[in-house]
Amino acid sequence: MDPQPAADRNLRLQRPLVFFDLETTGLDVERDRIVELGLVKLMPDGERLTRARRINPGMPIPPEASAVHGITDADVADCPTFARIAKDLHIWLQGCDLGGYNVERFDLPLLAAEFRRVQLAFPEENTLVVDAYRIFAQREGRDLTSAYRFYCAKELQGAHSAEADILATVEVLQGQLERYPDLPSDIQGLHAVCHPIDPNAVDAAGRLMWKNGEAVIGFGKHRGRTLREMAAQEPGYLRWIIGGDFGPDLKEIAAQALRGTFPVRADLQLPAPTV
Repeated sequence: MDPQPAADRNLRLQRPLVFFDLETTGLDVERDRIVELGLVKLMPDGERLTRARRINPGMPIPPEASAVHGITDADVADCPTFARIAKDLHIWLQGCDLGGYNVERFDLPLLAAEFRRVQLAFPEENTLVVDAYRIFAQREGRDLTSAYRFYCAKELQGAHSAEADILATVEVLQGQLERYPDLPSDIQGLHAVCHPIDPNAVDAAGRLMWKNGEAVIGFGKHRGRTLREMAAQEPGYLRWIIGGDFGPDLKEIAAQALRGTFPVRADLQLPAPTV
């Protein structure tokens, strides 16, 4: 049993509270899988139980995911699948409330999807969820006034007047550069920080992704199908993209595809396959 930290003693628990975190093959709740699961169970009597397990996802771990969490296919080759541990894990979680950091947007839905695949209902009805991120966002705020207070240690006077807001924004950026020495000071570098680019994205929004040198659909019901295949078999879908609320670069790629011209990945010149 782990020693009880002071923070645990500040919690009044009627039943166990399990904090959890996932490392996964990607960010798609329905398609991606868990590769590592960490759990801490806080008991009403002060006991604290910790578990961590790597899981064989039954699918290749993309290099971009491994770059984030450091887990490769070789690391999980001999690990159990989720289906193998699901029943014991489900029992261990029964009667517990749940906690984590920003888990309601991704971790919780993905864990529920894993259980659903093995016909186990999760979470239980009336399970309470404590998300530390939501408390952080509510208490510290994400508006300019909160940022000005945090980075500049001053109260923003005249908030919501254009001049006061923009002057405060300049000070906030200067405060960020002082607080985070690893931030680049040049505009190109700051732009890159504000707009991280997925190396596998074909268009700026990542609606198309590179896979084996081919542009593939990265969203919706046609996810995973190549642009070349869509042009030949589903041209109406590309016309829908052209007329829809998408970026101009994606629309141009779709229009070119309908004319038989397809994007070529500059760093991976492969012969174009036939449909």
